[in-house]
Amino acid sequence: MDMPRPYRSVLYIPGSKDRALEKARGLDVDAIIFDLEDAVTPDAKVEARDTLKAALKEGGYGARAKIIRLNALDSAWGKDDAAAMKDAEADAFLLPKVNTAADVDALAAIVGQDKAIWAMIETPLGVLNAKEIAAHPQMKGFVAGTNDLAKELNCRFRADRLPMQASLQMMLLAARAYGVVAIDGVYNQFKDDAGLKVECDQGRDMGFDGKTLIHPAQVEVCNAAFSPSEAEIELAKRQIAAFEEVEASGQGVAVVDGKIVENLHVETAQKILAMAAAISGT
Repeated sequence: MDMPRPYRSVLYIPGSKDRALEKARGLDVDAIIFDLEDAVTPDAKVEARDTLKAALKEGGYGARAKIIRLNALDSAWGKDDAAAMKDAEADAFLLPKVNTAADVDALAAIVGQDKAIWAMIETPLGVLNAKEIAAHPQMKGFVAGTNDLAKELNCRFRADRLPMQASLQMMLLAARAYGVVAIDGVYNQFKDDAGLKVECDQGRDMGFDGKTLIHPAQVEVCNAAFSPSEAEIELAKRQIAAFEEVEASGQGVAVVDGKIVENLHVETAQKILAMAAAISGT
């Protein structure tokens, strides 16, 4: 099995701030979204392109996935962002407010047909068209834009995120159908570790690969929530061992803790162990 790439913690960093760009090199995050959109004021957007390109060229971000969030293509800066950053040393481009696969085509026409593209799913139309967006050959990741989506839906923020469930699940269904990474939205109260843990656990239980973060203080809680637990790792090892023992003998059915172990359980167990190895670097 190929070693997976963890995306437990995906931190937004302003692309215009040298200090933030420097600090990000030492943070224990799996991925960084270098933001040219919401985190950059209009008067700083043009200069931010050069600042970010210089930081990426300097490097030092290690194994972290480097993702550039552009401004929307229909904004005053989006197309110029894409043209300016298309050769930047990054792993993917994140496009805001993706409504259809045609939006992805428009970005690909600027940055090239060989570049990985991620999509912010943050509009009702984007949710409804998640399947066709995920199916685009250059689409590699979905990011839930829950703040914008809540505004568009006119729904209330609740701890259980019940008003968001249908939208989040539609995104996940599309992402899983086409092998696209799926990242949960941000938790706005960055000093509330308990609330963050609840939302991280919910996102992990739903099936998200990780969560977007707005502050470095959120990283530790997020990494823990989206990492396989010691109990999960131990169970995965026992399931694989039991299944292999039965296969070798050609007799009986594999059972662990009173539950039958089938091929699908072994595949899940192998994924858990592969992810644990990727996180630990072994």
